[in-house]
Parts: sequence; structure tokens; C-alpha cells
Amino acid sequence: MLNEHGAKVVIAGRREARLQEISKEVKFPENIAYSVADVTVPEQVQATIDLAIEKWGRLDVTFNNSGIMPLGMLADPSYNIDVWKKTFDTNVIGVLNGIKASLPQMHKQKSGLIISTSSVVGHVVMPAGAAYSGSKFAVRAIMEVLRQEERENGIRSSIITPGATRTELTNSIGNEAIQKAITESSNDDLDYAVRPEDLANAVLYMVDQPDHVSVSELIVRPRKQEI
Repeated sequence: MLNEHGAKVVIAGRREARLQEISKEVKFPENIAYSVADVTVPEQVQATIDLAIEKWGRLDVTFNNSGIMPLGMLADPSYNIDVWKKTFDTNVIGVLNGIKASLPQMHKQKSGLIISTSSVVGHVVMPAGAAYSGSKFAVRAIMEVLRQEERENGIRSSIITPGATRTELTNSIGNEAIQKAITESSNDDLDYAVRPEDLANAVLYMVDQPDHVSVSELIVRPRKQEI
């Protein structure tokens, strides 16, 4: 959507084939590049930011959007330190890596916008979501610290906070019973999940604001979602 509205974009992720596919699907393929990167690896995040600066000459927006959602009850033996560490490495350290890599260039420009994805469960909690909710509460705290630290430097921070959304995120749940329940409830009622393009519209709104306006957070829920 940003490409369609004239932005020059670098997309990043772990799956090169998917990045190539997206790069061919956009309206203006000459205005998109990709970087194979894992957000838990600082050097790969830095290489992505460096590519954007090298290719387009500046860095106006960084969008920290990578995340996983393993779910499980705390008493479940399979819901353990390995799962928790992976959750926090991706959802929290990944965001910090994106911020750290972006700030030097944005300081040079005296401008920039950093967006990170939290979640409705970064405001409320639910059973089976200890690590995931904890990670999303952390994202909100990190982004508020960023806002306070960088507000005099021309750098803005925003959080996009989705409710239930039709993406591949549910594939990372890791608990078959929970995944089945969530998937079936979403499939039974198509209005129980927002679409990726709904969130893209919200991000476009954030990006399109003038430099003196900081949209701190947008919560985007499906109308029928209870929490």
C-alpha cells in the first residue's frame, strides 16, 4: 500500500522467496527492494537499514512489524523457557534492534518516524498469553520511552495495535488445541478478524501526518471482538 502511494520501500523478512514474490506484486516494482533478515540478529537488521539509506538516500520511516505468538498455560510443560525466550527475542529485542539501527540516520536528518506493532493483549491479558502479552506490554513501554527521549530531535514514534487479524501469526501459536479454537472461531465468522489491508490503512494514516503531529497509538479491532 505504501508503494502504491509513492513510497520507496525496503521490505525484510526471513523468507527470500516470499520477499521476491511481494516485490513482483507491487504497483511500482522499481521502488521496492528487499533484505533477507531475522529481526533477532542485530547485524541483519542494520544491513536492512543500511540498504534503505544506500538505495534511497534517507530513512523516513522504520516499521517494526515482526512478531510471533506462542500460547500456552504456565503449568504446561511444553510452554517453557525456550518458548518464552524465542517470543521475547523476536517481539521485544527485535523492536529494540530496529530502533537502534534507525536512530543514527534519523538523528542526522533530524527527522523520522518509527512504528512498532503491539497488540490488544498489550493492554489486556488472557489465559495462555503470559509471554505474548508480556512482550506486547513491553513494546508499548519501549515506544513511550522512545517518544520521550527523541521528541526534541524531530523523531516521532507510533504504535499500531491490532486485535484479531487474518495473517500467518496464528501459525506460530504452537498449541494445537488453542490454534484450532482460534482458527475455527475466525473462520466461522469472517467479521471476527480485520484484514491486513485494514492495518495497512492505519499505518498509511500514521505515515501521512505532518512532522509536527505524532500519532502515539492506533488500536484497530474487528467490530465483534470482545476484548
